[in-house]
Amino acid sequence: QVQLVESGGGLVQAGGSLRLSCAASGTIFSIDAMGWYRQAPGKQRELVATITSRGSANYADSVKGRFTISRGNAKNTVYLQMNSLKPEDTAVYYCNALLGFVYWGQGTQVTVSS
Repeated sequence: QVQLVESGGGLVQAGGSLRLSCAASGTIFSIDAMGWYRQAPGKQRELVATITSRGSANYADSVKGRFTISRGNAKNTVYLQMNSLKPEDTAVYYCNALLGFVYWGQGTQVTVSS
């Protein structure tokens, strides 16, 4: 069993920054990829950014140039540095990890005020 725990969400003014963290624990041999998704009220969950075990990153067009995804040295952690936040970035942010199956965290709320 694998558990993902996110942290770092909160309330920030437009133009501000937040850093999300996600740590995976449990029976882990290797993680193929990790990523961040978000879901705003009334909308479907959407991809924000993903990163492979080799460090190859992929971003949604809406966050390119503002968000940066990275892996920790232990490779079972992933971070999302969010800069120049906009009100439309407000959502619950979910971490996921691909280890054969896809595992999800419980989500962390990010609220950007205008």
